[in-house]
Amino acid sequence: MPKKKRVKKTKKVKKTKKTKLLNKNKQTLKSSDKKNTIPGSDEKPEIKKIKKQATEKRIYNLKDFVVYPKHGVGQITAVEKAKIGDIDIQFYKILVEKEKLTLTVPINQQSKLRPIASINQINKCVAILKTKPKIKRTMWSRRAQEYDQKINSGKIYELAEVVKDLNKNTDIIADQSYSERQLFEKAYERLKSEFEAVLKVSPEEVQKKMDKALGRTNISENAE
Repeated sequence: MPKKKRVKKTKKVKKTKKTKLLNKNKQTLKSSDKKNTIPGSDEKPEIKKIKKQATEKRIYNLKDFVVYPKHGVGQITAVEKAKIGDIDIQFYKILVEKEKLTLTVPINQQSKLRPIASINQINKCVAILKTKPKIKRTMWSRRAQEYDQKINSGKIYELAEVVKDLNKNTDIIADQSYSERQLFEKAYERLKSEFEAVLKVSPEEVQKKMDKALGRTNISENAE
């Protein structure tokens, strides 16, 4: 009789060990399943949609200055409505005075527009103009394309870099090729027009500020 009891006890111990191991395995499987599942995966697309809507629904008011990358600084002269088929469309009328051009930009397709720079951004641009130009040794045709892309990007820091890199500190035409001079003048005028809109000073004062940063003070004095 005692021998049989001992055998039963050992069997019970073995069973309990097995059940414990099985329970542990189940728990590890459950925890691994939880790790593999991405928490909140359904919420991510909603966050992205909200961000896109916020940029598209930006509201500009009359007489606000905005920047359209391919044409530079313009001023909103009107907010108008039009009906195309059964769809009502609202759009901005933007006057680009430098180019004597009026743009029509639908409000729901205004992702290319940006507000004019802040005073801090203007000060950073002045700091960029004071730095030494970076001249690459690549072919001019390739560099010209890069400069043109920067000018039309609508990014004010890239515009300042083009002005700085193409600045020759001289008014002698022979020291600069025709295409270089064209790109420099285009970038210079774009940057100058944004300086005028932000600082709200005369074009002459803006030119003096920019030329001083570029080391072109002698040129502006000779022009006067």
